[in-house]
Amino acid sequence: MIKELLSETEQRMEKAIDALISDLVGFRTGRASPALVERLSVEYYGTSTPLNQLASIAVPEPRLLAIRPWDPSTLVAIEKSILKSDLGLTPMNDGKMIRLAIPSLTEERRQELVKLVARRVEEARVAIRNLRRDAIETLREMEQEKIISEDEMYRAKDDIQELTDKTIERAEEIGKQKEDEILEV
Repeated sequence: MIKELLSETEQRMEKAIDALISDLVGFRTGRASPALVERLSVEYYGTSTPLNQLASIAVPEPRLLAIRPWDPSTLVAIEKSILKSDLGLTPMNDGKMIRLAIPSLTEERRQELVKLVARRVEEARVAIRNLRRDAIETLREMEQEKIISEDEMYRAKDDIQELTDKTIERAEEIGKQKEDEILEV
């Protein structure tokens, strides 16, 4: 019973870490990365479709993305979605593919991005702590219903706290790596 609770809590905390990672991947670092645009939503035959399902995205140079749609008729729709996005990039359409030049970041923009990264890491910490609270609440209920003993509850509580500390530390490491990546000139 306790092992199941610990396993479920660990899985949920892992999902919080995965959400943080996928959130931070979209942050522009001055280097071209397909992750920057692959989840961009494009209107395709009346349906909102992620860009990575409509085109291949390549990085021919460190500061250039090349987007080659499988259906050339989607070029205009892809271009429009890039312009509407908050990426601040101007697409260059040559009729067959779209090129996105990634400008280098200003120091001011780097600092803004670092603050955003810190905010996202804090949100992940809060989510992880909420998962800890839920797990401990479940343990208390199990102890009150005499499913587990008081000693088992306290041991499991320590295990949950240890798991929480490790997961929060991992989230902070991920945030630190992203900050270093952003501040790299």
